[in-house]
Order: sequence, then C-alpha cells, then structure tokens
Amino acid sequence: MKTAIVFGSTGLIGGHLVNQLIQDNYYTKIKIFVRSQTSINNEKVEIINIDFNNLANHKTEITGDDCFFCIGTTKQNSPDKNDYQKVELDIPKEIAQIAKANSVKSFIFISSIYANPNSSGNYVKFKGLVEEELKRLNFSKLGILRPSFLMGKRKENRVGEKIGIFAFTALSPLLFGPFKKMRPISSENVAKAMIKIAKENLQKITFESDEILKL
Repeated sequence: MKTAIVFGSTGLIGGHLVNQLIQDNYYTKIKIFVRSQTSINNEKVEIINIDFNNLANHKTEITGDDCFFCIGTTKQNSPDKNDYQKVELDIPKEIAQIAKANSVKSFIFISSIYANPNSSGNYVKFKGLVEEELKRLNFSKLGILRPSFLMGKRKENRVGEKIGIFAFTALSPLLFGPFKKMRPISSENVAKAMIKIAKENLQKITFESDEILKL
C-alpha cells in the first residue's frame, strides 16, 4: 500500500513516470500536484491543485512514501532571473523540506549532467545546490539522476536541445569512458529508473546518464 507523490507530471519525464506508476501494482495511490487542469484520469490518481507561491499551504497534502520531482524550466520559459531561480532552486528545496518534515521516506530528483553548486552557469549551479540540500535533509532513500539530452516528444519546441541531441546521437559511438554520460537518453528510460531507485536498495545516490540507462 504505497503512495507516490509526483511533481512535474506534465513534463517529458513526468508524463512517462505517471503512466508507469499507474501500471505498477507496488503503488496503490499516486498524488499529482499540478498548477492547472490535467487530462489524467485514473482511479489510483489523486490530482491536487497547488500554488507554488504558497507551498506552506499544502504541507498537509505533501504526504506519502516516495516523492518524485521532475519540475524544470528553461530561460526561454522563465526569462525573469527571479522566476528562473524559484523554479530551479527555491521550489525543489522547499518541497523537499516539507516532504522530510512529513516523514516521506524517499526523494527521487531529476538533476542535470554536470550539476555543480560552484558553477558559473545558473542551470547546473542551481541543480547542484538542490542536490546539496537533499543530501543535508538525509532522506531514508535519496536518488539523484543526472540525465544528458532527453529524447522524447516535448510539447514545446527546443531548437538548441534538438541540435544537441542530433549531434551527440551521431557522436555516441565515439563517446567512451567519462564521456559516455553525454550520450542522449530516452525520457521513458529515465522514468523507469526513477521508480526502480525508489523501490530497490541500490546503495547509491547519484546516477549519471549512462548509469541511468543500465538501470
């Protein structure tokens, strides 16, 4: 009788994640936190409308066994630097803090390849800072996934990402050793890995892109 908590269910990874959780008998309830209406309709799914500007109002709802966090944005979608920081840094940290306070056992987080709290680039810097906070909170089980370019059908058009996927897919046969983690990866496979990390005791916290594929 496990309850999954999902943030980012409408995204590329989150969509696959929810579909897989619905099919997985390990979970009898899936709590999905969304800002707007969703077409998801299943008896296992509880849809909770959330105000990300007032997360404290949802403390009693962020409860369950395993929390899956897939929320992310781009500079294009969040051009204001304060909004960008809120989505990439402030929101995941606050949700993790609430989840820990509510005795949620596992937190599974989608980070980024080359995440580094000391980076000069905000994207990988914020991901690295969230990773640090998650480790500090000391969940019973923590999973940090650092996927490379994600393959899958997005709702929005990301030209730069498409170019990167094309280039690194072509170069994949030449990427060995420490460069294997740069190979593009299917968003569906990332979702599968998130669930496996939550369900099993893998004795590992951080998974680079090539390690995610092995799961």
